[in-house]
Amino acid sequence: MAYQYVREPLKAEEADRLSHACQDAKEKLIIWTLLDTGLRVSELCSLCPENVLWQQRALRINGKGGPYGKKSKKRVVPMSKRVQALLEPYFALNDKWFAGERQVQKIVKKIANRAQISQNVTPHVLRHTFATLALQKGISLAAVQKMLGHDRLATTEIYLNLTEGHVIEEFQNKW
Repeated sequence: MAYQYVREPLKAEEADRLSHACQDAKEKLIIWTLLDTGLRVSELCSLCPENVLWQQRALRINGKGGPYGKKSKKRVVPMSKRVQALLEPYFALNDKWFAGERQVQKIVKKIANRAQISQNVTPHVLRHTFATLALQKGISLAAVQKMLGHDRLATTEIYLNLTEGHVIEEFQNKW
């Protein structure tokens, strides 16, 4: 089996610090959307009003992959109330996302520094954080797989990050 680089997700407390370190609506829009949806940075930056299913509180995403890399893999990702509350006024005035991928990466890094998070925080670390926190909250592995747009369950399993401590704690809580 090939070596898989493991990105450490943020702890729930660090994710909260990151959220609270946002200083304006655009910073909140980036951080909260990444933390609450698990989107890839490219998917975030290609959001437009047509991708938002307001009544279903969901986002229709054209993900990576598909034949010849045509971004033809489509999925629907649930949208939290706090993300909807930011997207509604933003897309009422704008018809496309305000920042490119590199700019979003720099903004995430700047906010992480402001929040005094020592680990390297990237949009993909926030995707990993979303998946890990979703699984810890009891969302099924299959549901997280669908939200992240993974073809194989094994790809989603890397987000389980079960340590001996997790196993012992879960056993004691359930047994």
